[in-house]
Amino acid sequence: MTVEGSHTIAVPPERAYQLLLDPKILAQCMPGCDELVTTAPGEYQMKMKVTLASLAGLFSGKVRISDENPPDSYRMVVDGTGKIGFVRGEGLIQLSLAGTGTLITYKGQAQVGGTIAAVGSRLVDTTSRMMIRKFFDRLADLAAKT
Repeated sequence: MTVEGSHTIAVPPERAYQLLLDPKILAQCMPGCDELVTTAPGEYQMKMKVTLASLAGLFSGKVRISDENPPDSYRMVVDGTGKIGFVRGEGLIQLSLAGTGTLITYKGQAQVGGTIAAVGSRLVDTTSRMMIRKFFDRLADLAAKT
């Protein structure tokens, strides 16, 4: 599944880049995130509740940041598993000046498997888009407060 889109937040790229790599901010922005702990530079351990249709479960996983080019871009790799399946993904996040704010553009590939994949790609796609929108809405709210 391809995941791509863009969102604008009202802070300069340098600040947006910092927010996007702050585990406390990320944990507040990710829907269902119970825990996000730094385990090494650019690596996080994550626990997240995921609900999809009538399925719900706790996922454990890792998030790794690589190819950092502050404040312009970085690559993110996510790998999570739970009783209802797994999710693996990789994407490029790019930031650019948009007026006095930052345009955040993302593009990547995600793979889901197990029971969660059985609900159908259309529902998985719709749910992932909703979670991404909620993430960026919350990020914009937090950025406005800092």
